Amino acid sequence: MAGRHAHPHAHAGGLNTSPTVLVAVAVVLCAVAVAMVWLWPDSKAAVAGAPDTQQVNGVITTMDVEPCPPATDQLQQSPPAASSVCGSAQVRLTTGDQAGTTFTVPLPTGVGSPTVHVGDKAVLAYSPGNEAASRYAIIDHERGTQLWVLLVAFVLAVLAFGRWRGLTALLGLGFTFTVILGFVIPAILDSKPPLPVAIVGCSAIVLVVLYLTHGLGRTTTVALAGTLASLLLTGLLSALAVMAMNLSGAGDESSFILGQSHGVDLRGLLLAGILIGSLGVLDDVTVTQAVTVEELARANPELGGRQLYAAATRVGRAHIASVINTIVLAYAGASLPLLVLIVALDDPLGQVLSDQLVATELVRSAVGTIGLIAAVPITTAAAAYVARPRRSAA
Repeated sequence: MAGRHAHPHAHAGGLNTSPTVLVAVAVVLCAVAVAMVWLWPDSKAAVAGAPDTQQVNGVITTMDVEPCPPATDQLQQSPPAASSVCGSAQVRLTTGDQAGTTFTVPLPTGVGSPTVHVGDKAVLAYSPGNEAASRYAIIDHERGTQLWVLLVAFVLAVLAFGRWRGLTALLGLGFTFTVILGFVIPAILDSKPPLPVAIVGCSAIVLVVLYLTHGLGRTTTVALAGTLASLLLTGLLSALAVMAMNLSGAGDESSFILGQSHGVDLRGLLLAGILIGSLGVLDDVTVTQAVTVEELARANPELGGRQLYAAATRVGRAHIASVINTIVLAYAGASLPLLVLIVALDDPLGQVLSDQLVATELVRSAVGTIGLIAAVPITTAAAAYVARPRRSAA
C-alpha cells in the first residue's frame, strides 16, 4: 500500500496540471505573442546606418617604441599611466577590404589604453574620412579565441554537472539571448516604448525558459504565475520610483549617446533595465518556493494550506536574506568605479546620494529587492492553494 501511495506523489510535479490552469497559460502565451507582434521592430528603422568609424582586425608585426613627450602642465595634475609608451607599430590587417596590407599606426597611449606587443592580435578603428596617417588606430585586443575557449569550458562544465537538465538550461539561456538581442534591443532602437517591450520580452523568456528547464509540471506553472505577478509589480514600483525621483535615465555616457543619436526614451530604457535585471533573481526565488511547498506536501500530506504557507515562508525568508546580499553585491561590483570615485571626491553624503548616478543604482537595488520580497508570499500562497486539491482528492 505504501508503494502504491508513493507512486502518484512522485509525479505530483509532472503533467497532471488542471485543464483550467493549462488554458490560462495558453491565454497568457497568446497574449504575449500578440504583444510581440505589435511591438516587433521594423528592420529598416532599427538600423542606425553605417557608422563613420569601422572596426577591423590586424596582427602587430613590428614596433618602434620611443620615449613619450613631456606632459603639459594641465596633464601633470593626474598621475601618468605606468604602462604608457609612445611610438608606432606595423600592423597587418586580417579583416576588411584591405586585408593583407600593412599599415603604420601610432601606439595607444593614455589611461586605460591597451598594452600591445609584437604578435598580438588587435582591433583597430578605421576612419576613412581622416588623413592617411591617422585612418587606423589601435583600440583594443582581439579576444575571439580566448572567448571561444571560455565558452566551450562553460558549456562542458554545465553539461558535466547538470547533464540533461544542464542541456535544457543552456537551451533556455540561448532563448533568453535570442529574445533580448532579436526583439528587446531592436524594438527599443525602433523607438518602441522600452517598458512594455521589456515586460513582453521578459514574459516570453519566463514562459519558455521555465517550462524548458523545469518541465511541464504544476510547480513550474505556479512559479510562472508568481514570476509574472512579481514582474508586473516590479515594473510598477520602478516607474513610480523613477518618476518620484525625477530620474532622466541619462546617467552615463552610453545612455546619453543613445538619446542623442537614436532618440531612445532614456527613462523607459532605465525602467527596462531594472526589469530585466530583476528577472534572473525572481525566477530563482519563485521556483524555490513552488518546489518547497510541493516537497512539504509530499512529505506530510496532512499539512493544511496555512501550515504549508507558514513552513514554506520560513524557507523563503532565509532565501531572501541571502539573495538580498547577492543583489547589493552584484550592483556594487558593477558600480565599483563609481563608488571609488565617490570616496575619492569626499563629497557630503547627502550630495552623493542625491546624485543621479547613485540614485539610479539605489532605485535598482531597492525596487528589485521589494519585487523579490513580494515574490515569496505571492508564489507560496499560490503553491499552497494548488497543493490542497491533490491531497484532499487522495
